[in-house]
Amino acid sequence: MSQQTSVPVLSPPAPAQKTPLFSLDNRYIAPAFITCILLAGHLSFGILESYQKTLLAIVTSIALELVLGRIFFQKWIHPASAYITGISVGILVRSPAFWPYALCSAISITSKYVLRVKGRHIWNPSNFGISVMLFLAAETVATLSIQWGNYLLPMLVIWALGSVIIWRLRRFHITGIYVASFVAFAFLRSWMTGSPWQSEIAPITGPMYQLFIFFMITDPKTTVRSKRGQCVVVFLVAVLEMVLRLYQVVYAPFYALFVVGPTAMLFEIWMESRRAKATTLTVTQ
Repeated sequence: MSQQTSVPVLSPPAPAQKTPLFSLDNRYIAPAFITCILLAGHLSFGILESYQKTLLAIVTSIALELVLGRIFFQKWIHPASAYITGISVGILVRSPAFWPYALCSAISITSKYVLRVKGRHIWNPSNFGISVMLFLAAETVATLSIQWGNYLLPMLVIWALGSVIIWRLRRFHITGIYVASFVAFAFLRSWMTGSPWQSEIAPITGPMYQLFIFFMITDPKTTVRSKRGQCVVVFLVAVLEMVLRLYQVVYAPFYALFVVGPTAMLFEIWMESRRAKATTLTVTQ
């Protein structure tokens, strides 16, 4: 009786997937976009204090990110996030001295590693660093406050490009809710104070707000997880900003996010901890 040996049939190798020639890693999208904001704003209005100060802020952010990432996590952290922080500081900070740019970047990056709750940092780094500098060094530090004026083209280009990018990253709802809330509250402030509605809406046309709308409030690491929660939180940021503006607080958007963002993060962490404990008790019973 002969024994038949089964010979395995080799299937042809799967064709290798081709990487699109012009594909772009999501980690590089935000740095590329923020660089576009910088170029458009500086070439149109000269928004930078100086190239050297902006470069100092960027180099400080990236260097400290690499060092702290190695110390805390024993690995080299991708520098894209640090680049965004550094260039944001370079654009937004206004000071005649060089040291605030380096110090603001250092505070921003350090906050990611020091101010953590259950493995999550709760403040947007650049928002935290700039707010701290405004609190502690108001005599030396201010922020950018330029609008695009009557030149609509730079604003339209930035908004169109930013909307596409934020849509691709699935965070357009955050930007959309904030913008709609800001405009609605601008009309409300105009009615309450008697000031022209154009002057109340004007700030949102400036490069400072482009950074705030497209980067600070949409930061994936420092926003709550649920889509509904993100919409509620950004609406509350707009509410607090309106109140602060009524009290003539100059840096209202930064302070509003500084208060509301971490509060929402801590509440979410607390709720997740409670759910985890409840689940554990249910399983053990």
